[in-house]
Amino acid sequence: MIAPLTSNTQAILLLTAPLIAGRNDSSAELLTFGEYNRLARLLREQQRQPADLIGSDAVEVIGLCAPVFGRARLDALLRRGFLLSQAVDRWNARAVWVVSRADATYPRRLKTRLKEDAPPLLYGCGDAALLETGGLAVVGSRHVDDELVAYTEGIGRMAAEACRTLVSGAARGIDRAAMQGALLADGIVAGVMSDSLERAAVARDNREALMDSRLVLVSPYDPAAGFNVGHAMQRNKLIYALADVALVVSADFQKGGTWQGAIEQLERLHFVPVFVRNGNNGGKGNQALIQRGGLLWPEPHNGIELTRAIQAAQAAVVDEPKQEMLSFVLRERVSSPYGAKATEAALTPPVSALFPAETASPAARLFSSVRNILLQELAEARTEGEVAELLGVSKPQAKAWLLRLVKEGALEKLPRPVRFRVAKPSARLL
Repeated sequence: MIAPLTSNTQAILLLTAPLIAGRNDSSAELLTFGEYNRLARLLREQQRQPADLIGSDAVEVIGLCAPVFGRARLDALLRRGFLLSQAVDRWNARAVWVVSRADATYPRRLKTRLKEDAPPLLYGCGDAALLETGGLAVVGSRHVDDELVAYTEGIGRMAAEACRTLVSGAARGIDRAAMQGALLADGIVAGVMSDSLERAAVARDNREALMDSRLVLVSPYDPAAGFNVGHAMQRNKLIYALADVALVVSADFQKGGTWQGAIEQLERLHFVPVFVRNGNNGGKGNQALIQRGGLLWPEPHNGIELTRAIQAAQAAVVDEPKQEMLSFVLRERVSSPYGAKATEAALTPPVSALFPAETASPAARLFSSVRNILLQELAEARTEGEVAELLGVSKPQAKAWLLRLVKEGALEKLPRPVRFRVAKPSARLL
């Protein structure tokens, strides 16, 4: 069920959105991103909001904005109600929702980190709550070989094993491989698209994951918009803003969206720590990103090691001495002729002293408590919604915990409808 558009969102759509299958309406000149921000500031100064432009005192509010944007232009845009109703019908038929920056349901991470750079509108399909779960952003080039695709799919599987949302751009190549790996391992995925959201929303490959609330696809651009290089580059900041940490798998040197997005994050935005894949096949672009502040990817082999790498990177960001030590540790792990384990054992202090293992973390203690509760409460099968209510957490969080316990063999997942219960003795390895 798609929630009705708020009045604020309706007004912003009328002012800024094409509304005709991804093409601009030639009868009215849409407000640009910068112009909309200027309008929003003007309305705030007058203690107004976008909804007032289509409300009972619209004439007065439009008059306040007319000296800046032109009354004829605003009137033409705001009269597009029929086009808006047609567009909404089209989106609803494809289960596409829309939220605006003026809505309480707009992703908090985007609003907090991007501020006025957050897109005025966000179109999406799937469970919007997944956008608040953070996770690992994986980005890279579109043109890669089969070996790198397989490697990246493995990263996606590890993210699923670690119960970390996989955030990527849904483009062919690295982005799609990471998302595919996570989805095939029953992980949670957030895809930030620059084009063709409408098509992806009804694609057969996405249907099951969307219905199971394991996949959300979003775009700041019209759902029917085609590919645009500028759009592809601009959406990169959204990928980083939605994540807790990022990994650049492959980047072309000084060109392309992956390079530009990583440089922007490393040198200006600083939303998250940025790992960069190293090694013989890292390429010139990856090496340059490491020289400009990227952390060497420590090549974790499973979900626990991935979790530790993420925790270490997050701790290092707020602690400069730790950041220097982490960079040294990761460099040594890669370059040592004796291997990662021997190098780590020789370090003083060791990585484990700098960054405590997951088993000692508050997150691990919390999960242990959750495990004990669910092993008592799920003698009878319950849905993830019922578990979320029981624990007083969001549905995505409950789902992540449930899937982790299924992987451990503590719980079993029952189909149609999807429910979870304590695994029978024959289903466990004792």
